[in-house]
Amino acid sequence: GAILKGANLSSAILEGANLSDANLSKAILKGANLSNAKLIRANLRRVNLSNAILRRANLRWVNLSYANLNGANLSGAIMEGAIMEGVIED
Repeated sequence: GAILKGANLSSAILEGANLSDANLSKAILKGANLSNAKLIRANLRRVNLSNAILRRANLRWVNLSYANLNGANLSGAIMEGAIMEGVIED
């Protein structure tokens, strides 16, 4: 998968993107639109997803440890097997 570790993707339009197996650890995705995106097995450890849109995103087996999900929209997201240790939510 893609290596986007620490990337600043704030407000990015990634709707429907296939980011399966990507390394996005410590990336900044504040306000990004990831609706319908495939993030299967992606590394989202310590990612800032505050106010991001993840409607109907496929987050199977994703690592969201210590991620910031404040204000994130996860409606309809598939979270089977997701690692959620230390997640920050409002």
